[in-house]
Amino acid sequence: MRHGWNAVAYQILNPGMRHWFSRAGDAVAGYAAFAGTWVVAGAPVCAPERLASAATELEADAVGRGARVLFFGAGARLEQVYARRAGHSLVRLGAQPVWDPAAWPDIVRRKSSLRAQLNRARNKGVHIEEWPAARAQSSDALRAVLREWLATRGLPPLSFLVVPDILDTLDDRRTFVAERDGRVVGFLVGTPVPARRGWLVEEWPRTRDAPNGTTHSLVDVAMRAFAADRSSYVTLGLAPLAQHGANGLDAPPPWLRVVLRWARAHGRRFYNFAGLEAFKASMQPMTWEPIYAIAPGGTFTPRMLRAVAGAFSAGNPERLVARALLSAAREELHRWRVRHERPSRASH
Repeated sequence: MRHGWNAVAYQILNPGMRHWFSRAGDAVAGYAAFAGTWVVAGAPVCAPERLASAATELEADAVGRGARVLFFGAGARLEQVYARRAGHSLVRLGAQPVWDPAAWPDIVRRKSSLRAQLNRARNKGVHIEEWPAARAQSSDALRAVLREWLATRGLPPLSFLVVPDILDTLDDRRTFVAERDGRVVGFLVGTPVPARRGWLVEEWPRTRDAPNGTTHSLVDVAMRAFAADRSSYVTLGLAPLAQHGANGLDAPPPWLRVVLRWARAHGRRFYNFAGLEAFKASMQPMTWEPIYAIAPGGTFTPRMLRAVAGAFSAGNPERLVARALLSAAREELHRWRVRHERPSRASH
């Protein structure tokens, strides 16, 4: 809590994360191991002056165990360290939107589309309040919302930095709940970024029948609450493959550009990359922070990309893709049946 500067620093406490500790006991890192690679969540959590040496020690420990280290979403501090080092490559894999919450009310006043979304939810009777951690952790209603939301995703639940069920670990987090007619229709969980007096909005699931504007309203109430506590940093987290925040100087190798372009264009059935970026952009962020992978070697290889995919899939990424394709095929079959059954029913 003293040195958690990186946006994902607190997430190393999420379920399923492994931990590395420095020999001096003054640095910790969370990681997922896959195919001989330790995919580290962000950067080592330690005092700023220890960051470079802690990262070096972490890499040496991994090599001693027959592995290599890949930092994912390391943040500007560690990226600057490795930009000066030979033998590593930095590859941009997305970006995250950032606000100073004190500026949020002015953003809403200037943006009519934001006000329209907030009004839609308000006119439909959506009410939002913050729940204490104990109440949120024991709520069956929140878990039901999460289950319903996960059922609408094109991929099975993922792991690493996108663990969906964090409702048992809310003690330091803040939970904002949207209700309509006394029924929970959505919620938002804010995770601390303590060394920056900030918050990561880690998830915001909603029910299928939640009125339009519910998620925008959750963000609005959370932003104002963070501002009231004099927080100075809020991010909605990674938008994978985001076009925002690109500077033209951090282009990935040609093979990876092809893969990422294909994924953005054709992966919507499984994960709507463009839609997620557009939603976050609609909140009028003040800036976008690029998210990099720092990999060993002079160039980023397919093996490194597979390691990242393995960390997020908590296992074999090819198996995850196969499950996603099977799910998509079932959905297509269901739609086909619906289309072809309607005429026959109408004839009766």
